[in-house]
Amino acid sequence: MKEDFLHYIWQYKKFDFANLTTTAGEALTIVHSGHYLGQSGPDFFNAQLVINQQKWAGNVEIHVKSSDWYLHHHQNDNRYDTIILHVVWEHDVPVFRSDNTEIPVLELKNYVASEIVQNYQNLMQPKSWINCERHIAEVDSFVFTNWLARLFLERLETKSVPVLQLLAQSGNDWEAVLFYGLAKNFGLNTNGEAFLKIVQSIPFEVIRKASFEVENTEALLLGQAGLLSPQAEDTAAQDLWRRFDYWRQKYRLQSVVTQPVQFFKHRPDNFPTIRLAQLAMLYHCQQHLFSKLMATKTKEDLYRVFDVGVSDYWQTHYLIDKPSPIKPKKLSRAFIDLLMVNTVIPMQLAYGKHLGKEVSEAVMALAETISPEKNTIIEKFFNFGVKATNAFETQALLQLKNKYCNHGQCLQCVVGTQLLKQTHVTHH
Repeated sequence: MKEDFLHYIWQYKKFDFANLTTTAGEALTIVHSGHYLGQSGPDFFNAQLVINQQKWAGNVEIHVKSSDWYLHHHQNDNRYDTIILHVVWEHDVPVFRSDNTEIPVLELKNYVASEIVQNYQNLMQPKSWINCERHIAEVDSFVFTNWLARLFLERLETKSVPVLQLLAQSGNDWEAVLFYGLAKNFGLNTNGEAFLKIVQSIPFEVIRKASFEVENTEALLLGQAGLLSPQAEDTAAQDLWRRFDYWRQKYRLQSVVTQPVQFFKHRPDNFPTIRLAQLAMLYHCQQHLFSKLMATKTKEDLYRVFDVGVSDYWQTHYLIDKPSPIKPKKLSRAFIDLLMVNTVIPMQLAYGKHLGKEVSEAVMALAETISPEKNTIIEKFFNFGVKATNAFETQALLQLKNKYCNHGQCLQCVVGTQLLKQTHVTHH
């Protein structure tokens, strides 16, 4: 038995509350079960009860056993003097307020149907991957879709937090924040943090000036990444170094290379040289990129904005001084999808919030048109009968797994609470 299950039972009145009595035999009526705030202090605030025809207003504390009161040292905390009812599964010791009055107790185990307890125990039994894996596909599709919408927005909220932090750091320059966000995602998981450091080491005003010539932006990005050398052999690479050296001295840029960007495990199209060259080309081709992306509502329009490749030098190189067969190296649609999901959509939500506009419907509609991500989590859900058909659903499922399933938060999850209501959740 766990406390969060008792919170659920009390909050949603999943017990026979028609003829309640306290352990002292006093009649108990719940007028209002209180507000669950999930913070330190009493569990439920501002409850209203009638005990033996006397009306009480105050807080409710919930424990598995009454003796947990002492285990949690509530007797030394004056916030618990406001408790009007101690709700427990099992009553084993009396508990007193600081004025020596005994706190009334409701022993829940006498009022909860055994079926609910059985369902809970079966649900919480360790499984191969997630607790509800045998039954998640049975949850009503309307209920599940609504839950996915909430999960998707929850995940976006989480992603918009660093956006707003970057906004504060950049003196409210949204164009700069977009640049940082895109750079981090151009770097993917392995080089994302390194790319973010690189672009934050260059004032965005400098990028604005440099972007009129793609080689200048390339020189800045590759130079700050430590990928250029005065010893380069071919003339284009020497030119990039000279450009970098000029901009670095002019704007007193500090070196940020603490560890080199990673080439290891990447296919050539994901090499940091190529990703930085594409980022440089994007900013060369698309002036006022932030305004364009905030105004763009369809996937096809976004594909057009991101329809860029690399400069001539990088069409015949993956590495400095090492020519390779010609290849335009355009941003692929799959990569643009990643940028939309991880940068553009969170940015649209954060910007909408900043302006006080309601944009959640619009960003959800955009995410529904983007192809689903492919990863092991989405694959596992598919194996258990949950098929994601677009990025809106895959993002929601990632939130479900990472924030609920991984932490055993089944009772805060609509899937878990739905399965508790069903009568056929049996143990296999």
